[in-house]
Formats: sequence, C-alpha cells, structure tokens
Amino acid sequence: MLSLSFITGTEPDKWFRRFTDRTDHGGLRTVASDDALAQLLSGDVDVALVRLPDARVTDEMHVVRLYDEQPGIALPVDHTLTLLEQVGETDIVGELIHYQGSSDIPAIREHLGVVAAGVGVVIAPRPVLKLLSGKKIAHREYRNPTYPPTTIALVWRKTDDSEAIQDFVGIAKGRTPQSTRGSQLANAKPAGQPARKSVKTTTKNRAKKPAGRKPGRRRGGPRRSR
Repeated sequence: MLSLSFITGTEPDKWFRRFTDRTDHGGLRTVASDDALAQLLSGDVDVALVRLPDARVTDEMHVVRLYDEQPGIALPVDHTLTLLEQVGETDIVGELIHYQGSSDIPAIREHLGVVAAGVGVVIAPRPVLKLLSGKKIAHREYRNPTYPPTTIALVWRKTDDSEAIQDFVGIAKGRTPQSTRGSQLANAKPAGQPARKSVKTTTKNRAKKPAGRKPGRRRGGPRRSR
C-alpha cells in the first residue's frame, strides 16, 4: 500500500481516485497535514505533496513540481479593498499585517481568526486562504513583485523510489492509462470497474479554526506582528 501526505490547501482527491482505479498496488493511505513534509521526514509516509520553497528538501529527494499557486490576501469581509479584484502593496500601506508567508499553516489559521474580527490582513497562498477563510473573511489576489508564487510538488526519498510512486506521479502529471510508461498504468483496470482498494485518509496536525478575536486599537503606519 502506498502512503502519501498532502499539505493543507491542496485538493488531490481526483488523483487518489484514479490511482486506486487504475493500479493494483494494494490501495492508498493518505494523510491530510499542515506539514506534509514532516510526515515524510519522520518516515510516516512514502511520498508527500508539499509546498515549496522548503529548506528541508535536500538532494537526497526526488522533486516533481506540479503547479504554482498565486499569493493572496485575506481581508475583513466589509473592508473597502474587497471592491478590488487585485490588491497591491501600495493598497495596504497602514494596514496591520498579521502574517505573510506560506509555510506556517497553524499561524495562518490563527491570524485569520483576527482578520475575521475585523482587524488587519493576512498574506499567504490564495488556495490556503480560500480553504481556511470563513464567512467574515474575503480573499483577493495579491500583486507584489517581491512576493513570488509558491509551488506544489511531490517529494520522496530517492532510496524509497518504487513503481507505486512512479505510477502516482504519472497520474498527477496527467498520464493516461494508454501511456507506455508505468508498470501498472499500462495494465489499467477497465473504465467503470470498481477500485479494488479504497482510499483511507486521516488528518494530522490540523487544529480547529479559532473564533474571531475582538478588534484592538489601530495605530498609524504599517506594522507586522509576525
């Protein structure tokens, strides 16, 4: 059975279904995690769907980049900047920036609770904001040349390479059952045939979204609490 952890803000369910439908590697165990790479480093999983850059990724690992994520900004739902489709750096001069980054999902979740209370903004990958923002938060595209996109990639140890991992990588990259590459994809099960093994998904390191905090007094000038 192949085991895989996937980072918060990704939606790989369709890959999971195709893997179990098209291959016979004994099924798939998946772990939803705020730190998917940590699951790989600890030996809990065979492969991880991670967000790059991440300094913990080394030359001893295979890295297959899949797609880029655009940065986003979370705002109180009644903020005047929600009238814009894109928000730039000059638009948020004077705003309290609680967090800007991509790697600390628990911190993003915590500070979104403050934004929900009507105070400040959070800058993070937009798919993460889309997933974690509640009804009191709006998110918009954030334009800033100094804030590059993040990349979603599959990472695994070179010493752990296997046919099962290669088949999953092929599916994630859009390879079809007719592809000549991949031991199991070439002998895929007929369309409509039920998968032999189900996908078992667990959750790791995910805390509940905190309730919104009461807004505090704002002071002039841009500040960053983190």
